[in-house]
Amino acid sequence: TVVFDGAGGLIVFDTGRHAAHTDEIIDYAHARDLPIVAIFNSHWHLDHVGGNARLRKAYPGARVHASGAIEQAMQGFLAKYRAQIEQILAKPDGDAAQKAVLRDELALIDAGPALYPDERIERSGVQTIAGRRVQVGLETRAVTAGDVWLFDPATRTLAAGDLVTLPAPLFDTACPARWQAALGHLAKVDFERLVPGHGAPLTRAQFATWRTAFDHLLACSASKAA
Repeated sequence: TVVFDGAGGLIVFDTGRHAAHTDEIIDYAHARDLPIVAIFNSHWHLDHVGGNARLRKAYPGARVHASGAIEQAMQGFLAKYRAQIEQILAKPDGDAAQKAVLRDELALIDAGPALYPDERIERSGVQTIAGRRVQVGLETRAVTAGDVWLFDPATRTLAAGDLVTLPAPLFDTACPARWQAALGHLAKVDFERLVPGHGAPLTRAQFATWRTAFDHLLACSASKAA
């Protein structure tokens, strides 16, 4: 999660998966004595949208900005995942702690529209959100069907979501070639620090290293090398 100051309110980029994570966002807003006025979701993976419903309940005026890809995922990937969870929970044996975690996952999926955007991001562009001028990027069919990144020129901070994940990229919902092209778009942004979807913030040089490794991984996987 990345939180930016807006005019009289906070802009939250990604909301986490677990209640404890989302509670930290709410506690931060309380400590600042500022409401959350806007939420951006980088993509529909549950660890990035899972806190939406709780934040909306705490701050009913907050507007969620994201691509519409989550609605398709609810009928596809997440529907299959839900069925897998139900099969595991139906077994009489199994680890009780794991089952508790999976019930939480079911609750997130079943939140449905509470995770959906109020404002659909359909193209890249510059926007003013809560008085703060930001660059919003949309990459289609990269990590997911719609991946959003947010660049704040005032601090030169780029929130990249899972377009960058440490230590390694995860391809379970991804198109490798489109993801590779998206990294080229990020490289053109004048950022000083890049906040990945997983891992510590990166400098430009560190991002360049990660991007080079990504290119090498795709080249190797496309080759006949062992």
